[in-house]
Amino acid sequence: MRRTTTMAATIVALALLTGCSTAPGWSEMRDAPSPIGSPAAGFFPATPPAPESTHSPLPGSWDGVHAPAGYRVVLLTVGDDAPTAVLVRAVQDWATETRADLEVVHADDDMIDGIVAAMNMNPDLIISAGDALVDPLATVTASHLDRQFLVVGAELAEPTENVTAADWTGAAYRGEGLGTASAYDPASFTPERAGAAVRAGVASVLTGQRGIVLWMN
Repeated sequence: MRRTTTMAATIVALALLTGCSTAPGWSEMRDAPSPIGSPAAGFFPATPPAPESTHSPLPGSWDGVHAPAGYRVVLLTVGDDAPTAVLVRAVQDWATETRADLEVVHADDDMIDGIVAAMNMNPDLIISAGDALVDPLATVTASHLDRQFLVVGAELAEPTENVTAADWTGAAYRGEGLGTASAYDPASFTPERAGAAVRAGVASVLTGQRGIVLWMN
């Protein structure tokens, strides 16, 4: 199921005051769903990764992990540049294949409001696509540790335990304070790489390996 929502600031403010969501979504939060299947050798590092650390899983080691049908996901996106479009399509394709219940929030009007709107939908996971969301996510996520986020094609400079990222050489935007990586390459945002990043990132969240950066080789 796919629905698209653009939230005005007044609606988000009302949702925060009343403690409920006025957007399409789900009535309440639920316990974290369990994954279907298990990752192959090389998905987890030899020792548990430290918070904010970077781990390079072996290619394809996440293929055995799947989200349960009906997994609740909000795709939070901003911008219409080509790399973002590739990421959005990758999330949509993954959701179709796995029968995830997908909502979309376009946060171009106000990114903070968009993040709040996504949280108010009570998803199991919020996936962000678009470099401009990095700094607003850094502002919001540390105060909402009960919400899980996956950043694809970028990363937070200091992620908290609820923010996982899937990144690669050619991407790696880390916010205005650090700027665009010298190796940034829009051509690196291929459907294949974006699709692998989404699948690896979701597998990492589902299996409890959170708050780290997955470096996609």
